[in-house]
Amino acid sequence: MTPRLEEITPRTVDAALGIRVRPDQEHAVRPVAHSLAEAYVHPAGVAWPRLIVADDDRPVGFLMAFLGIDWHGDGSVFRSGLWRLNIAAGEQGRGYGRFAVESVAAELRRRGDQRLYVTWHPGPTGPERFYRRLGFHNTGESSGDQTVGVRELT
Repeated sequence: MTPRLEEITPRTVDAALGIRVRPDQEHAVRPVAHSLAEAYVHPAGVAWPRLIVADDDRPVGFLMAFLGIDWHGDGSVFRSGLWRLNIAAGEQGRGYGRFAVESVAAELRRRGDQRLYVTWHPGPTGPERFYRRLGFHNTGESSGDQTVGVRELT
């Protein structure tokens, strides 16, 4: 399996908008359309949306990273991390989520970041176990109703 990331362009936007998670996960992650709207309203360079494409050219997921976001809104702390991860319902369990996280980690390392942040909805149907298996730990913070996790990149 050698998936790849593609930029969201006029050519790929419909494929990205077609990504749907399992119904029991819809409470834990916003739809791709919401993510793309958020990317549009933030300053250029803050959002990094990408389509995840399988080696046979099938769109299998969507990710969006945040780059150097003003975490507290007061200029005191800037963070980068994984903002959204939507793996299509029929494609889960095949390594695409791990690929997405590792791709964001590689991009952040390339940009000089030392930590990768993520947030997740707590609870039995949330993605906490997935993120913990990939080396994230709880920071003890919350962002709205979500738990904040971090993974060291060094």
